[in-house]
Amino acid sequence: MENYIVQNISLPYAEPPEEAIAKAKAALRRAGAAVGEARIYRRSVDARKKGAIRFVYSVLCAASGDPEKLSRVAVPERRCDLRFEPGGEPMTGRPVICGFGPAGIFAALTLAENGYAPVVCERGPDPARRLEKIKRFFATGELDPEGNVQFGAGGAGMFSDGKLMTRINDGYCRAVLEKLHGFGAPDDVLVNARPHVGTDLLCKIVERAAERIRELGGSVSFDTRVDSFVCDSAGRITGVTVPSGEIPCGALVLACGHSARDVYRYLRRDGCAMTARPVSVGFRIEHLRRDVDRALYGDAAGDPLLGAAEYNLNVRVGDAGVYTFCMCPGGEVIAAASEPGGVVTNGASRFARDGVNSNSAVLVSIPSDDPMAFQEQLERAAFAAGGGGFAAPLQTVGDFLAGGGLTEPSRVLPSYTRGVTAVYDLRKLLPGRYGEAIAGGLRAFGRRIAGFDAPDALLTGLETRSSAPYRVERGADRRSPRHDNLYPCGEGAGWAGGIMSAAVDGIRVAGAIIERYKRG
Repeated sequence: MENYIVQNISLPYAEPPEEAIAKAKAALRRAGAAVGEARIYRRSVDARKKGAIRFVYSVLCAASGDPEKLSRVAVPERRCDLRFEPGGEPMTGRPVICGFGPAGIFAALTLAENGYAPVVCERGPDPARRLEKIKRFFATGELDPEGNVQFGAGGAGMFSDGKLMTRINDGYCRAVLEKLHGFGAPDDVLVNARPHVGTDLLCKIVERAAERIRELGGSVSFDTRVDSFVCDSAGRITGVTVPSGEIPCGALVLACGHSARDVYRYLRRDGCAMTARPVSVGFRIEHLRRDVDRALYGDAAGDPLLGAAEYNLNVRVGDAGVYTFCMCPGGEVIAAASEPGGVVTNGASRFARDGVNSNSAVLVSIPSDDPMAFQEQLERAAFAAGGGGFAAPLQTVGDFLAGGGLTEPSRVLPSYTRGVTAVYDLRKLLPGRYGEAIAGGLRAFGRRIAGFDAPDALLTGLETRSSAPYRVERGADRRSPRHDNLYPCGEGAGWAGGIMSAAVDGIRVAGAIIERYKRG
């Protein structure tokens, strides 16, 4: 028997999932198939009708029969494991991976499982020490530039909502989910169409990934920042410099995060081709979770079968695109700075998503010839507006839409972890027409979700680190045109946008290395 997926089985959300399995089996039998074991493969929420919310299921079934008839009711399961066929070119040293976020983790796992013993260099601390440093920063404002929300084991995504949703349609997505589940992610990640792990669970998952890489002969070193490349006369990278000296390198996977500004600077000095990308800038908006749940789920709000409600919105306001990003149900707004003198906001949720507020970024995309300098300028302005100590500037949505005001937070209270300072006009932190574009976006979103533009909702700023400021160019073979054995990878190199797509890019980059080089 082969595995087939029967899709689009829609049921009232309170119906038991066994009913979806029964419907899938019945559809296959009507197609003349013999049917074996079956289980829920994917489940999404259809809340278009608040009075009749439904789950839409995909069911995985073992089946055999006429392929043409089966294709009318099901699709074959796509599976990709992490095994690749080794190439024939000698590698002069072990592969080195710069960064241990999602791209670096899955590049290292793939190389290790294929016998290539990677060397991982992560500039920040291990998960436990990173968590200690972040808690200290939230409590005291004492920032460690090498261990914070942006830098350290797990990358920036470890202190967010741990979202595993992606728009890419890639067979490796399932392999990523299964690996994370094997490292301790909850069963829900294998079923929910919008899976998430939560910050509280990600630390252990990252620790187990590092342990697995070491078991397979690789090494993972924390507090080990890659400062530069060592190249031969042909431009091939032969080593990387770290604070303790030089590490030999046969191939380099550049999987730095999107906040590694020192890396972008030495890449530029080195002559690597980089393309400036628009900077997405804006604020974190906070509502009461119960209000968002009620607006999206109606009378079913609060039902544990549905959990906390999520949204994903976008609109054109003139020639500007305004959209929500990284929605954190039942989460908090966190201080995400990685440099002194700058305020950066982000959102985070625990797995339970049971906090009082829900938040998301509301962003507008702004073109810039020097996006990194533009980010830094905005972050310094936000720091000054907050009054220092990494406090963040805040304004109610009502005052923001009115063009000014100092109304104190009332029903919705700010969750930002370093404290807030009310300002008269948050729009002044954004250049030109872009503050007005966000105001137009808020009004448009309020027409889609009741209460989104409620006067007592809160805006905290600035959010500036939603994506990499540059794309580090590479060819179809995933190699840099500047260095024959440099492989730009993941979100920090501009080739992914989120945990899942970064992890998949890590697998594919590792696969390109394996298919080029001999093992050992």
